[in-house]
Amino acid sequence: MTIRPAILLIILGMALVTYLPRMLPLVALSHVKLPTLVLKWLGYVPVSVLAALLAKELLISDAGLALPPEHPQLLAAVPAFLVAATTRSLMGTVVAGIAAMALLRLVL
Repeated sequence: MTIRPAILLIILGMALVTYLPRMLPLVALSHVKLPTLVLKWLGYVPVSVLAALLAKELLISDAGLALPPEHPQLLAAVPAFLVAATTRSLMGTVVAGIAAMALLRLVL
């Protein structure tokens, strides 16, 4: 098996542009004490990004607004959300979502 230099350079380049944006802020801010307000604000970033991704997947399809029963994802998200809110368990949330989606596909 041979590795072509162009492919190797592409892979190394992709690794670099993936690694640098994550590493540079850590290095630059490692010795800086951030204000409490900034730290509190940064705590909401992962939740808001996940909510934006989920909203797009659950509510929008190629034809426009995706509503049940043609798009059962929104119905399957309800039990998954309830499990997530009550247990805070990632595994439980995933299992609840998969089970709900399987059940809805079986029924619908």
